[in-house]
Amino acid sequence: MSRLGNLGARLYRGEVGYDFIGKRKIWYGVSILITITAILGVVVSGLNMGIEFKGGAVFTTDTKAKISVSQAHEVAAEASGHEAIVQELGNGGLRIQITEVDTAKADQIKTELSDELGIPEAKINADLVGPSWGEQIANKAWTGLGIFMILVVIYLAIAFEWRMAVAALIALIHDITITVGVYALVGFEVTPGTVIGLLTILGYSLYDTVVVFDSLKEGSKGITKQTRWTYSEIANRSINSTLVRSINTTVVALLPVAGLLFIGGGVLGAGMLNDISLSLFVGLAAGAYSSIFIATPLVADLKEREPQIKALKKRILAKRAAAAAKGEPVEDERDDRARDFTEDAETAGAVVGQPRQPRGHGRTPGNRR
Repeated sequence: MSRLGNLGARLYRGEVGYDFIGKRKIWYGVSILITITAILGVVVSGLNMGIEFKGGAVFTTDTKAKISVSQAHEVAAEASGHEAIVQELGNGGLRIQITEVDTAKADQIKTELSDELGIPEAKINADLVGPSWGEQIANKAWTGLGIFMILVVIYLAIAFEWRMAVAALIALIHDITITVGVYALVGFEVTPGTVIGLLTILGYSLYDTVVVFDSLKEGSKGITKQTRWTYSEIANRSINSTLVRSINTTVVALLPVAGLLFIGGGVLGAGMLNDISLSLFVGLAAGAYSSIFIATPLVADLKEREPQIKALKKRILAKRAAAAAKGEPVEDERDDRARDFTEDAETAGAVVGQPRQPRGHGRTPGNRR
């Protein structure tokens, strides 16, 4: 078994574990700091909205220009008075994108580009893009996002409970805010592909959160009928038991996205891949983080405000304090988890036809006196 697989088995059995819930204030502080930074990035730097949202013109050439891409960028920016995006196409031609220009201005820019690029004006194709299409896309995206959030809250409230629904909603908003903030800070262009990427990461973030919630739901059944574990300890055990699965899922999802972002967009220069790959990369990482460090600790905080759960915690702590005062060993939740896992394994062995070992400390029933 690999080291990661062995670690996952030990985490599942409760032999090892990290106190995620106990250090939740640290995670809350880190998340608040990151979120504030993201919001400040949007407010100060703003989003670099693409031509689909601002409107403008796109000029493409089928033949190779006499000047370089950087020189073409300077010419286009000077001719239009606006920032231009220049990309080299596979056939050697250029794609020049300029925002916020009208038809008259587009014709003037086309003439100047023809002179500077050394390409006949007839071989430069100009397409005007109106901002209304981008506004429609944005409005539909906001509508879809709102409907998605409502359906998520309703589903989680029915399948689990309202506290988990609230925690998942906060985690989703956390992921979107961080992703949008990164776009503002790095200055990547926001296009319809970016919107698609943002909507895509919501499903992944929710999936990772539901996996932990399902483990927590199973582990907390009949919690008030026992005095071994508090709700926070069960929540922490749920995170640890699914931790390796979350890490594996996130890494597998991030690898192809990283290929698009760093190799496709960075090395190969396919800038059009950056708009969707950056949102996916940041969103997937933020989704994995929020499901472990935000959503589940929030559920534990909300749940332990219930009178029954609060009273249970007091009983458990009092029991442990009394045992410690008497010098009796206090069972750790990991010991209980390991014992439960052993009992389950023995039961499973009996089911498949293997004899279950007696619990007589090595003595058979016939040797008892």
